[in-house]
Amino acid sequence: MRRRDPAAPPRVSRLRLTLLELALGAAAALGHAPFDFWPATPVALGLALWHLARAATARQAGLRGLFIGAGYFAVALVWIVEPFLVEPEIHGWMAPFALVFMALGGGLFWAVPVGLAARLVRGWRARAVAMAVLLLVSEWLRGWIFTGFPWAMPGQAWVGTPVAQLAAWGGQLGLTALTLTLAVLPVVLWRPARTGLLGAAPGLAASAVLLSAAWIAGLMRLAAPEAPATGLVLRLVQPNADQALKWDPDWATEFYRRLLQGSAGPTAFGSLPDAVIWPETAVSFLLNDAGPVLPQMAEAAGGAPLLTGMQRHQGGRWFNSLVEVAPDGTATAVYDKFHLVPFGEYIPWGDAVARFGIGAFAAQNGFGYTSGPGPAVLQLDRLPPFQPLICYEAVFPQHLRAPAARPEWLLQITNDAWFGQVSGPWQHLAQAQLRAIETGLPLMRVANTGISAAIGPRGRIAAQLGLGVLGRIDAVLPAPLPPTLWYRFGDGPLLALALALLGLTVAADRRRPIDGTRRSP
Repeated sequence: MRRRDPAAPPRVSRLRLTLLELALGAAAALGHAPFDFWPATPVALGLALWHLARAATARQAGLRGLFIGAGYFAVALVWIVEPFLVEPEIHGWMAPFALVFMALGGGLFWAVPVGLAARLVRGWRARAVAMAVLLLVSEWLRGWIFTGFPWAMPGQAWVGTPVAQLAAWGGQLGLTALTLTLAVLPVVLWRPARTGLLGAAPGLAASAVLLSAAWIAGLMRLAAPEAPATGLVLRLVQPNADQALKWDPDWATEFYRRLLQGSAGPTAFGSLPDAVIWPETAVSFLLNDAGPVLPQMAEAAGGAPLLTGMQRHQGGRWFNSLVEVAPDGTATAVYDKFHLVPFGEYIPWGDAVARFGIGAFAAQNGFGYTSGPGPAVLQLDRLPPFQPLICYEAVFPQHLRAPAARPEWLLQITNDAWFGQVSGPWQHLAQAQLRAIETGLPLMRVANTGISAAIGPRGRIAAQLGLGVLGRIDAVLPAPLPPTLWYRFGDGPLLALALALLGLTVAADRRRPIDGTRRSP
């Protein structure tokens, strides 16, 4: 029997190690709403990179990355169970499977890059850099492939701090790059001759200097003057329509009454609003059947245009739309949501699976919605040009650079009642704030059950209605800022810089043996 060397470090069982990795990932998620403990994200990611870089093999690194990522996404995306609990007797059994699927799916986006970095690079310091770079690239890819899902990117943890202002220059990807840089510096600058935290002191000092610089830059941007407001007053109406009751005929009538009542009357400034805005799928009836009630809606708006979420059908297809109801009671403009929620608003290969009665449970009619033509800027009478975003579309920054013309403000209508009241609506709001910072555009956000908010072009919330509140906001529309650096150039420059750094890291690592001495020519 082989005896263990008493001088060797103690072995840790795979189960204990897995639990530790899950906990490390979970800790990194505490920077996101509703916890908003931003220091947890760079600190936990720094410990994760240390652990990942010291893996013995690429396979081991990938496995560690999978469990760390799964812990991170399990906490950050715990709200994913909420849509299945709206009708628990029908969909409740799917909730735990949805969370496990999302956690492991997100974990794969961490496992693959760290496993690849372990194959490319041998030295553990250089490996930590390569892992951070490839994690950044993988997080960017997560916003694109399989229709994209950039929710809970590490950089989103900075919303609510001055550091978030850096998104005007680098977008949320730039904030993620900053987070990973803060995490990797203590690993790269580790001094093995020192013990404990003393070994990490140089890297911690470097991270502190970088964070301080980012914080000061953000404060300076927040302190810069803004152009005078437009003077236009927008009324945001929140009916507090509970999702479980939304389509009940009696309750649908009540919610419609709340919308009419909330639209009427002078604003808090003594004048009538310049526009009234209702949330996503605000009414239970279809646009096709709304002819008799459109004049009633227009009358409630007091002569102002009314913008409302409404479903419609055309040619056997169903659409989740934003509709303008003009003061004369006619529907004069329609925008159809184009970036739909997979399995929620449509089923992949839906025409085929619909034959078996399988449909998307968020759609009131049919087996799911049809995608609209794409991002658009609407120019309506009496309002500056704006880009509509229906719910999930505000999660994707790339859509804001797609239209040929730049809008002067953003409008998000949403139904966050699907997301519960714990974390989903708060994270969705944080991403809306990032969209405002990235573009330098004010954003008006109208939700069925909250959180409705008037957000300035630097992401500051001027007014908001919380979750489960019936009410309205009369908000003066701020003026836009000049186009930001991110709006002009997008993520391309940062990705090019990251790939260049990866190439330099791999090249330098291959010139040196693992012990750090230069390889002879």
